[in-house]
Amino acid sequence: MNILSKLRFGARSPDPNIPQEPDDDVPGPGQQFAQFGAGCFWGVELAFQRVPGVSKTEVGYTQGTLHNPTYEDVCTGTSKHSEVVRVQYDPKECSYETLLDVFWARHDPTTLNRQGNDVGTQYRSGIYCYTPEQEKAARESLERYQKLLDREIVTEILHAKKFYPAEEYHQQYLEKGGRFGFTQSAAKGCNNPIRCYG
Repeated sequence: MNILSKLRFGARSPDPNIPQEPDDDVPGPGQQFAQFGAGCFWGVELAFQRVPGVSKTEVGYTQGTLHNPTYEDVCTGTSKHSEVVRVQYDPKECSYETLLDVFWARHDPTTLNRQGNDVGTQYRSGIYCYTPEQEKAARESLERYQKLLDREIVTEILHAKKFYPAEEYHQQYLEKGGRFGFTQSAAKGCNNPIRCYG
């Protein structure tokens, strides 16, 4: 792609040499972070919003090779980012294992770089850990769920890298009604079916 095309389409070249720094954001007092990639982040975020003990959710991009990526950058697949939900939770009210259960229930961890009709590396299944304890719990959880499935789980388990918040219109997208104004409840404990409308 020439320079004129890059200016016209806003494309930026990822730099594979950019170090993927750890996510050094700080959660609120008494809170912890967790990061999950399970396909399109809209429905995944709403599932986590409903969990008692979760105080904040934010959708964004991680594990890539481009600083401050846009949604368009991530959709090209060349920046290597994953669409994720970063969950802030109170471990006294919500265990990390509970979050893992929501993660497994929300998507198909046996499909590589795909969830339903969404195809691309940005839709890969991933658990991105902030502590050795989270990593241990994630690996043990994967082993338990693998015993329940007849296909191999392809979920990656990696250290949480720099988290880039997605554009504001993506945040709490389904709760706010999405493109068609069909609002969905984010109330704690709600178990209404989650429908993704683009």
